[in-house]
Amino acid sequence: MISSLSSINGLETTGRYLVLLRENAIDSGIRTLRDYTGNRRVARAADFEKNALTAEQLEQTDTTIFDNLGVAVCTLDPEQLQSLHEASDESSPIALIEAERVVYALNAQGLGGLVEQITPRTTTSPAMEYLKGYRDAVDRLVDHLVPTNGVQRMLPSPGIQVLDETTATWGLQITKVVNSKFSGRGIKVAVLDTGFDLTHPDFAGRRMIGKSFIPNQEVQDRNGHGTHCIGTACGPLSPVIPPRYGIGYETEIFVGKVLSNQGSGTDSQILAGIEWAIANGCQIISMSLGARVSLGQPYSGLFEVVADRALRNGTLIIAAAGNESQRHLGIVEPVGHPANCPSIMAVGAIDSQLQVAWFSNAGLNANGGQVDIVAPGAEPGTVGGSRIDVHSSYLMPTRYRRLAGTSMATPHVAGIAALYAEATGATGRVLWNRITQNALRLPLPSVDVGAGLVQAP
Repeated sequence: MISSLSSINGLETTGRYLVLLRENAIDSGIRTLRDYTGNRRVARAADFEKNALTAEQLEQTDTTIFDNLGVAVCTLDPEQLQSLHEASDESSPIALIEAERVVYALNAQGLGGLVEQITPRTTTSPAMEYLKGYRDAVDRLVDHLVPTNGVQRMLPSPGIQVLDETTATWGLQITKVVNSKFSGRGIKVAVLDTGFDLTHPDFAGRRMIGKSFIPNQEVQDRNGHGTHCIGTACGPLSPVIPPRYGIGYETEIFVGKVLSNQGSGTDSQILAGIEWAIANGCQIISMSLGARVSLGQPYSGLFEVVADRALRNGTLIIAAAGNESQRHLGIVEPVGHPANCPSIMAVGAIDSQLQVAWFSNAGLNANGGQVDIVAPGAEPGTVGGSRIDVHSSYLMPTRYRRLAGTSMATPHVAGIAALYAEATGATGRVLWNRITQNALRLPLPSVDVGAGLVQAP
């Protein structure tokens, strides 16, 4: 069972632990876990069809093994934890132990039951003042250095304003999706989120495979966040009511419910979804979720190894950079967990003026935690005011809704990744490179926008 929530070094944790096993050491790792912890109730993903552990197995076993990932999730008391740490030397199959985190759906509005991830602040710390100065200095440096060596890297100021959404959303216009001949046919995209509204008329007859990793909750979305994200990544070419909002309209959709209807989940539920997606041969995993990270806090070594192993096996994981920044107040926060892992493509958000969204996090942590690319996530403006934001599918009977966040930017990149996968046959790191190499360079600091604005093939 999941322990009551606690905090370790500022992290919201569950009381359970993630254990990274060395490659090709699953069986010896299980024996070591049993020997040093005494845990006997062990569930292995490999024992289930398509490695789809049930939510109840995740909740009720002492130790859960994700065979494809080489990770165990364990319930450990302090003595067991100490014993396992002592066993974790170079000769042991145990490579790393981390506390399990709590994660949330990432949006910038807190609307419709979605989890509000922005904490208001009234004061600015000295560290934040330093970062503001650093950011301003970088801005000035970019202004002087681009374009360089004759290579045009800037767009005409003040950017491109595309607000006529009669036939397609502004996001699909500025990413050139509307000009692409590709549809994502034959590409499997897994969206790990709050599920999907299976009654949505725009997806009638569409092939969709779902699995819930949340106890006592079905794949059916009761939150709206997952339905919105899947709509952008995989929505139809011609929705019942225009405009077009979906990118990979012929992709195979895998709906992994790893966040509850209240918008929260855990590391183990994310890992269960990743394990399931890999077992199903998904080339792309989209995750608009995460947890806040502090300045100077390292990324998860365990999630980094998982993402690297996934890339080497042909699966690209794309995740939201996070929405904790309040740029209108001069506050910029670092990329959150797990997007801050170097082998996970971290997506920041821009608006239709090609400016960084006010909530979008930045690559402030020196060791990892960079923004890799940006995509449409909000209409210009700060908190409040009139904005069109990102239009996509939503819970019935509402049907459609406009939301803002790096959550909305992430499925733009996932859908476009599916187009590149179809167009080139690329997977894993090669697919990553195709996406970033073809991004539209922006006259903004790379800590904010990475390679630039994602563009469809």
